[in-house]
Amino acid sequence: MLTVCSYFHVHQPYRVKKYRVFDIGQDTEYFNDDSQTDLNNRRIVEKVAEKSYRPTNKILKELLDKHPEFRFNLSFSGTALDQFEAYAPDVLESFQELVATGRVEILADTYHHSLAFFYSVPEFKRQVQKHERRIKKLFGVRPRVFRNTELSYRNDLAKWCEDNGYLGIMAEGWDKYLGWRSPNFLYNPPGCSKIKVLLKNYKLSDDIAFRFGNKEWDSWPLSADTYANWIHSNHGDGETVNLFMDYESFGEHQWEDTGIFEFLKVLPETLLRHPDTGFKTATETVRAYDAKGEYDVPDVLTWADTDRDLTAWNGNDIQRDALAATYRMEEAVMKSGKRDLIEKWRKLQTSDHFYYMCTKWSNDGDVHAYFSPYESPYDAYIAFMNALSDLKLRVDYVNQTKEELVAADKQESGSSAEDQVASLANDELDLEELNKAAKKAGYKLQKEEPAKPKKKKSSAMKTLGSIVRTLTAMWSRFKSVFKK
Repeated sequence: MLTVCSYFHVHQPYRVKKYRVFDIGQDTEYFNDDSQTDLNNRRIVEKVAEKSYRPTNKILKELLDKHPEFRFNLSFSGTALDQFEAYAPDVLESFQELVATGRVEILADTYHHSLAFFYSVPEFKRQVQKHERRIKKLFGVRPRVFRNTELSYRNDLAKWCEDNGYLGIMAEGWDKYLGWRSPNFLYNPPGCSKIKVLLKNYKLSDDIAFRFGNKEWDSWPLSADTYANWIHSNHGDGETVNLFMDYESFGEHQWEDTGIFEFLKVLPETLLRHPDTGFKTATETVRAYDAKGEYDVPDVLTWADTDRDLTAWNGNDIQRDALAATYRMEEAVMKSGKRDLIEKWRKLQTSDHFYYMCTKWSNDGDVHAYFSPYESPYDAYIAFMNALSDLKLRVDYVNQTKEELVAADKQESGSSAEDQVASLANDELDLEELNKAAKKAGYKLQKEEPAKPKKKKSSAMKTLGSIVRTLTAMWSRFKSVFKK
């Protein structure tokens, strides 16, 4: 018996608008761009919904109704789910209808489509837990198989997943680590006793995701019969053919005029013509088959670019600088306790931002340019770092103000400074509002002046000075990074 395990990844980032250096300290909104460009998140979600999500969901629901044997897997980034709720609620409802059939499994993931595991395991854990809660609330299920951002994988990630109760984890079936072996079997990660690895058959997956509409491809146009025969040829050389790809492959990356929808409509029936071919979800696959050996991946493996490593996101100086600056803020951001600041920081962790900064050439560079809404990788870096600098300014201000509040005396009401801080912690306050709230509570943010004081800077001047220092630091950073 040979079964097909397909998973489709649904993701939309919050793209950073052209946030200018002059916006630092003035503009608290980094992501919402109202222009008619690809930086307008609403516009992109509505476009992709019309081209991909709505027609593909309709076809898949019809296939599920027609073929009781048919099943597949979905993974969602939290940023995609949030935008569906805001901009295309009918799309979210259609995904819920698919899952309600009981034959569509949802995979665990990071909420913000981040690379956090490789930079901060505590933050990674928080995002995975947040994603799990969100999936439970929207779909009523708990994911049992893990899929990391960009299919990124390493032995210690598999161990973390096993320790946290997952039955399986997905990874690229890369020749470097497979050697002569087939990706069409399950494997065990080193040092793990329970969890199994499901490996992407990248050749068959990429035939749909990347090559389907390429008229220069020697197999164009690809028919469902031909593709089914390729899968059937794995009988006797595998137990599961794992087809992993972006959901947007249908209708967005491969446009309707390529024939992709007609291909999808007939593929399940064509595959099922072989008497020993079927479909399984990821959990069903893990439970059905034994591992056939060990899949040892000591270094980071992803499904991106020809290198299949993290260099799509950290391969140059500006990418590494942006990543380091982002995760360096973790302690201060979490200390602030402000939900709006934490959420903005997490949106800035989304891997797409660093992907847009890639400076690779040739085919890899073309793919990066295709996805990027910016004119150049350097434009992406500048907008991102400007937004991050503003966030740092606001986080530092909140933490400084909280420290001053905690140091203040109790008020006549009997409430402590700690109580006041707790009440402020999760308010949606900008710098001015936070200062006003502190003064209204009766706290003096500055010490009483001595008899012969030195002239002190006003709060506004201190903020201005902080902005100037930030701009100076940013200019120095730009010069040093771009010089390399």
